[in-house]
Amino acid sequence: MRPAASFATVISAVCAAAILAGCGTPAAAPSTSPPATSASASAPPSSASSPSVTVPAGWKTFTTSDGTLAFDYPEAWTIVDPAGPPSEGGVFVALVSDYGKTMATLRTGMTSGAACPEKFPFMVYDTEPVPALAQAGVTPRFVYEGRTDPASSDPAKSLTLGYGITSEPEPFGDTACPISHFFTWPPNRAMFSGVYDPFDTTPGAPKNVDTPEAYMDTTEYKDVKQAITSLRPAGK
Repeated sequence: MRPAASFATVISAVCAAAILAGCGTPAAAPSTSPPATSASASAPPSSASSPSVTVPAGWKTFTTSDGTLAFDYPEAWTIVDPAGPPSEGGVFVALVSDYGKTMATLRTGMTSGAACPEKFPFMVYDTEPVPALAQAGVTPRFVYEGRTDPASSDPAKSLTLGYGITSEPEPFGDTACPISHFFTWPPNRAMFSGVYDPFDTTPGAPKNVDTPEAYMDTTEYKDVKQAITSLRPAGK
């Protein structure tokens, strides 16, 4: 894990198209890994090694309208489907908390990922493989991570924090490309991700969690992580 320089002056996470496409309100550790390999458009989802799924008590299961993917979510949370215009042949779904915050968006049929115009100091707070989504020998992973921009003159934009599933190689060294929460999924790519604002003032939001580390101890973070990591081929 790469520690953040100073979170006392960090004001909020920002949502940039090159970092997390589709985030926001609806209609809104380092190591070296080999590069992710794209699956062909005709390759079927790989789930042979996926264990049987047990849905947590009091949770629901959502299946996308095209019948390809499913995930579990807390009973008090809601699904917005569609959450906006989907990519051609894809879906665009939002997972919304009981107090109205968009926790994550799921999009499929995406044709490109994020560019890497510049690298930034990075932090990885949490990571876990998602074997049910493995494609062409590459297992995506859930990550909760951040990037800092030392050149930013606006403290409110100096730190970006996000969580989601990615097939990108793990960053190494002292800097990394902008956050790219895209994973390989036929016919191209997909994303299931969200952003974290340390100073979210939305009524009902967790209190006194103004650092990324503190947020990990909240029920909200544990729930959204469990929902995202439960993503799997429908029927599994």
